[in-house]
Amino acid sequence: MEKEKKSLKGIRIRTANIGMMAVSCVFYIFLILVTFHASQRYHIMISAMEDYIGCEGNAGLVRDGSDYLTEQVRLYAVTMDRECMDAYFEEAYTVRRRDTALEQMKDYHISSEDYGYLEQALENSNRLMEREIYAMKLISVAQGYDMDSLPADVREMELKEADAALDREEMIEKAQDMVFGDGYRQEKESINGNVAYFLDAIVEDTLQNQRDSVLKLKRTMTEQRILITILFIENILTFFLIIILVIKPLKIYIKNIEGQKKLSVSGSYEFKYLALTYNDIYELNATNEAMLSYRAEHDALTGIMNRGAFDRLQVFLRDKDGYLGLMIIDVDKFKLVNDGYGHEMGDRVLKMVAKLLEENFRATDYPARIGGDEFAVILTDAMPKIQEVVAEKVRFMNEVLQNPTDDLPKVSLSVGVAFSEHGFDEDLYKKADAALYEVKENGRCGCRFYENMQTDKRADENP
Repeated sequence: MEKEKKSLKGIRIRTANIGMMAVSCVFYIFLILVTFHASQRYHIMISAMEDYIGCEGNAGLVRDGSDYLTEQVRLYAVTMDRECMDAYFEEAYTVRRRDTALEQMKDYHISSEDYGYLEQALENSNRLMEREIYAMKLISVAQGYDMDSLPADVREMELKEADAALDREEMIEKAQDMVFGDGYRQEKESINGNVAYFLDAIVEDTLQNQRDSVLKLKRTMTEQRILITILFIENILTFFLIIILVIKPLKIYIKNIEGQKKLSVSGSYEFKYLALTYNDIYELNATNEAMLSYRAEHDALTGIMNRGAFDRLQVFLRDKDGYLGLMIIDVDKFKLVNDGYGHEMGDRVLKMVAKLLEENFRATDYPARIGGDEFAVILTDAMPKIQEVVAEKVRFMNEVLQNPTDDLPKVSLSVGVAFSEHGFDEDLYKKADAALYEVKENGRCGCRFYENMQTDKRADENP
């Protein structure tokens, strides 16, 4: 067997495990890197969309701010309401939507060329403000407003000599023409055109960025699917390898162990080595167990079950609900046999009693020697209705023992019997012992049933 162990060949589980783990780690590292790249592409797409939304909003602020200034200066030119002029300068210097939009554009990833369109729109809007402030100066002078109460830009604006010489109506008409005329509309169109150019450029850049990102993301996702497929196949191969090298041999070994058979040498190197080692131990244990088991459970003199096995059987039968009978048997005046004929003759008598118990009771019953000259028989599936059968067997055995052959001395048996409906309960032994005591008190050589004793006792109490 040692030679077989040394010449063993086969796949080692440790080697296979390290190899599969190394391959898995490599592919998982690649998968993590690919997944990280995919995440980056996704964030680039989201960032591009956020940039577009932000740029569109800021472009709208430039346009809305410019339109608001136009609205207020035109209202002032028509209504001459100073609140419109105040609203105009509040937008220009306090709210500052146009300037704020340009400042916020620095936070987004756009080209300097695209940014230039919006910057040009702001410059055109600021240049248009000079025209608008000049118009507001004409209206203010025509209305005769106190110059000190006007905003600084209006107050500091100098009118041309020709315009200063105009009468009130002419000043108002010129101011209205400055903010409603073709020249003003052309300037406004130039501002809106720059904003539109900016938005078109942003849309194009965003779409191009999205196309590039989508293309790269698709490539990354394809790589990810390939790696996942490879890992899946690798896991399937690992699963089958485990089945072949571990699970299948284990099932065979479990089946063999349950059937108390030797193990077949199969599977990985470790399992083959284990099988050979187990088989060595199995052969040795089988021999030892056969000897030890017999000695542990059988009486050395009579060959029937001993007291230790009897006690273990009691414990086992306590958990087995069902009908059960117990016989406790004493060899009457056995001490006289030992004293008169010697211990060797006494041993022959005990062997004879054991033989009679084995021959007269079923194979499913359990005869045992539980003391020096004390025996017991556990009757399985036995109900009180078999009392007559048991009594007849006891009479037969006493007849044989009182008419011995082979120069054996005459002996007799005293037997106490009790039955239980619930396995070997705690009182069963006491009841059988009580029945045995009554036999001894009434002349020995006989059989008494605990159940009959109880019936007789009730009859005496109720004559």
